[in-house]
Amino acid sequence: MTDRKTDHPILPLFRDRWSPRAFDPRPIDDAVLLSLFEAARWAPSSMNLQPWRFLYAKRGDACWEPFLSALMEANRLWASNASALVYVVSDTEMMMKGERRPSHSHSFDAGAAWMALALQASSMGLITHGMAGVDFDSARAIIGVPENYRIEAAIAVGYQGDKADLPEALQAREVPSDRRPVSESIFNGPMGA
Repeated sequence: MTDRKTDHPILPLFRDRWSPRAFDPRPIDDAVLLSLFEAARWAPSSMNLQPWRFLYAKRGDACWEPFLSALMEANRLWASNASALVYVVSDTEMMMKGERRPSHSHSFDAGAAWMALALQASSMGLITHGMAGVDFDSARAIIGVPENYRIEAAIAVGYQGDKADLPEALQAREVPSDRRPVSESIFNGPMGA
């Protein structure tokens, strides 16, 4: 639970979820990870195409070091303590009338699946931290992503750790961030009107 305040009433799980960097390096059970992926499976998607795919490595398995190596150094520093690393990819094409065509909503849909995963994790006492700080070219080779898929982000998953274990510069940032007022993100009518 955080002390963040909302402008309007919402379910507490939205307000209380945040993206810590301090992970406790304990292992995560397969059943727990599968619950996160199950929640993501139920995200909405255009024409129910479900363009997202999740590629994961658990701390200590054969894929852990290669998956970790594709992160930017600043993220590797703290993500190395996560229990699992997950790469979210989305299919940039869709099948229509027997033909593969560009998908306009693949990233949008993958984002909905990531949010479902993050909220499920939070409800189970886990933390998640999404990252765009990835060497995407290296990641594509390491995780074997076909050309028609876009790597959206990487996600560190695990248990809350002690912020004192983070580099000093990150310790001060280890607090839930606020959000701009909703009034700055919505427009009744055309944008900028």
